[in-house]
Amino acid sequence: MKLPEFPHHESIASLLEGLQTSERGLSVAEVNGRLGVFGKNELPAAGKRPAWLLFLRQFNNLMVYILLLAAGISYFTKHYVDVYVILVIVLINAIIGFVQEYKAEGALAALRKMLVPQCKVIREGKLQTVDSVGLVPGDILALAEGDNIPADARIIFQKDARTSEAALTGESVPVQKTVGSLAEQLPMGDRTNMVWKGTHLASGSVRAVVTATGVRTQIGEIAKSLKEIAPKKSNFQKKTDKLAKQMAFIAIGSALALFIVSFLVKCNPLTDTLMISIAALVSAIPEGLPAVLSIVLAVGSFRMSKKNAIVREMTATETLGSVTTIVTDKTGTLTQNTMTIRKIWVPGIEDIEVEGEGWESIGDFRGEEKDILALESLFEIAAHCHSASVQQPEVGTYQVTGDPTEAAFLVLGNKAGKDKFLEIIEDVAFSSELKFRSTLVKKEGESLRFYLGAPEAILERCTRSLQHDESYLPLEGKEKASILSKIQSWSKESFRVLALARKSETERNVAHQGLDFVGLAGMIDPPRPGVLEAVQSCHRAGIRVIMATGDHADTALAIGKKVGIVLPGRERVYSELELASMEGENFDMAVSEADVFSRLSPNMKLRIARSLQKQGELLAMTGDGVNDAPALKQADIGIAMGIMGTDVAKDASMMVLADDNFSTIVKAVEQGRIVFNNARRTSFFLASTNFAEISTLILAILMGFPMPLTATQILWINLVTDGFCDKALAAEQGHGAELTSPPIPQSEKILNRTVLPFLIINVVMMTGLALAAFYIYFPISLEKARTMAFITLAFSQLFNVFNMRNLTGSSFKIGLFSNKWVNYALAISVLIQIVIIETPLSSFFSFEPVNLFDFLLWVGLSSSIFWVTELYKLIRFKKGT
Repeated sequence: MKLPEFPHHESIASLLEGLQTSERGLSVAEVNGRLGVFGKNELPAAGKRPAWLLFLRQFNNLMVYILLLAAGISYFTKHYVDVYVILVIVLINAIIGFVQEYKAEGALAALRKMLVPQCKVIREGKLQTVDSVGLVPGDILALAEGDNIPADARIIFQKDARTSEAALTGESVPVQKTVGSLAEQLPMGDRTNMVWKGTHLASGSVRAVVTATGVRTQIGEIAKSLKEIAPKKSNFQKKTDKLAKQMAFIAIGSALALFIVSFLVKCNPLTDTLMISIAALVSAIPEGLPAVLSIVLAVGSFRMSKKNAIVREMTATETLGSVTTIVTDKTGTLTQNTMTIRKIWVPGIEDIEVEGEGWESIGDFRGEEKDILALESLFEIAAHCHSASVQQPEVGTYQVTGDPTEAAFLVLGNKAGKDKFLEIIEDVAFSSELKFRSTLVKKEGESLRFYLGAPEAILERCTRSLQHDESYLPLEGKEKASILSKIQSWSKESFRVLALARKSETERNVAHQGLDFVGLAGMIDPPRPGVLEAVQSCHRAGIRVIMATGDHADTALAIGKKVGIVLPGRERVYSELELASMEGENFDMAVSEADVFSRLSPNMKLRIARSLQKQGELLAMTGDGVNDAPALKQADIGIAMGIMGTDVAKDASMMVLADDNFSTIVKAVEQGRIVFNNARRTSFFLASTNFAEISTLILAILMGFPMPLTATQILWINLVTDGFCDKALAAEQGHGAELTSPPIPQSEKILNRTVLPFLIINVVMMTGLALAAFYIYFPISLEKARTMAFITLAFSQLFNVFNMRNLTGSSFKIGLFSNKWVNYALAISVLIQIVIIETPLSSFFSFEPVNLFDFLLWVGLSSSIFWVTELYKLIRFKKGT
């Protein structure tokens, strides 16, 4: 037996014959035989790596190797404090990385949780309850309202059946099901005669023959795609790898230069030269860099969480700053995921605009007062012809029970001050065959039946039209044409149009015939407040925004225009069917020229993501359903919805939106750019500090002086001066230009040529001041000279913190003391420096007491690094070079 390739296209008789089954179902023997061929109806285990292996992987990077080498050298040279500090830093970073990675690989496990434990089937002509893992192709499913669907199956009988498929196809409203055969080449969302594993039956009942189980189902294909997508380094990890190589080059190169100067140029003894060079190597390695970069990411993650963006992997915080394209879903992200009635109309009046958003029953009606009074009959129908309820479990959240479309009419009735004040005699649920629902009520002794449904289904049963003045006109000719014109006009605006009607119920009436047309209601899932502004912010920031949705093309295009995604001249919309026929360059060109894609399958979303990445885009992709998971994992940063999102989507993503709002992504992008800038600030600060220290050592030896600083003094500068200030720089806020500049290129290094002038100025100033102090005080004593060189070098670095806060303009523009953490760090560092020089602790560091005049003089001279750099920035950025 061969599984059907297009079960939705075959006739029921042909399909049952091909699957070697019947409506009586399979026998136990046949089931057991097919289990041996097709396997159990389950998804493969996630296959996670052992925890110990994940932990060891955290040590597999260049910076860790350099730090461990430095720790080994420090141990053999008896610098034990250095050893302990370095090992603690390495361990902390390994723990942070392990925790992040251990939590990240959960998508396949979440998919497995979606399996249905038990289901009802027909076997040997009898209704049975069986474990869903034992289902095989050819089984006959018996599904009722509310049942989860355990396998992919073709419907052979249905009654008023609708399934909720949002998690799998992206369709925002329940899908009406059919029985007849469909065209072969249809996207999954349009195969209305199929039910899918991982969805559920929202209403009605179904008999269906299983066509695929386990990994062969649509959700199984998604699981396979997830497993095939190899984990990759984040953008930030790639950049920090380059940074580690730069730092290693500086450290090793500096130590080698010092060795050459001391041994070959100055002819110092080899043993002394080796000791000096090793000490220089240890001092030149910024052992605090991994820790401070983790702090930069942690601060960024915390700030994002305050803006409802929850980061599951901290390196994603910086990746957002480099994003060049955002591919977003429509429903619930760009829109509110609430069917809201925005227009109502009855014959003889102008359109009435309905205000208010979402499920909140507050909103006015905009129009002529006499026209609004003519809506009484329409409001009566809206208030009674539904079986939905809207609850508010807590402030700002709503829980809808029943069909969202019917809930929209409940809200409309509430806005008009109506509720179910009439006695309800009978309520008939929506019928997918009739395409309407009805409610029989008692009003002033008369039985009235209210109707709500598809306009074409209602109109063909109407014989009269109720006018705004409560008179009637025959529904024919010009009167009917005006109604059809209104429906067409609203549909072009992407409103979902429903018709309302009524009739007086008597024994002589023919069922559902002779209705009186009452009016129309136009509903839409409205854009979220602030989304238009957020999309415009993306465009100003050089970020392209693409909508990829399961909805129809017309709806997607209309929303795309409203929220600013579709720009003039780019109104092209591609559907799944159009894209599926394209290959290679043609496909890539289609992806590059359109900003809206509709009716997409999971595989097509994944294909679009790969095409964008191949074209050099750094991609962020949003999603909430199981169907989005492969593309979310493939993207450079996957962003899942926190409210509407499935566990599968969340586990496949690096970030989760707590409010499901696209605007939150833009705020996160801004924070991502701040994170990159802070990583640059802190790295540059550490690099300039360490480079100045090693330059001071080399030049002092070259000038014939002894070492101007001891290893302990160098370590103290690195631990205290750098240790407080670099972490304060990690908390720097944005300066306002983050969303008006282009994305940070993927190839841009944290330390690049743009910071080279700063580096030269900093190193020259710090080295020159330190050597001058050492030279002046050397005739007094070596200890005095080292003390003054230490003070000069330490305070030069402290003043340099102000320079680092703004690399592209004056520090005065952002407020010299606007970063409170920098203020605290400077105050603590200054206090500690004074304590270790002017207290008995000075003997431990080999310092000599300093009089107040000398101290203030050299602190004042050290501040010149700030003024010189400010002058450089004024000249450079004034000229715009």
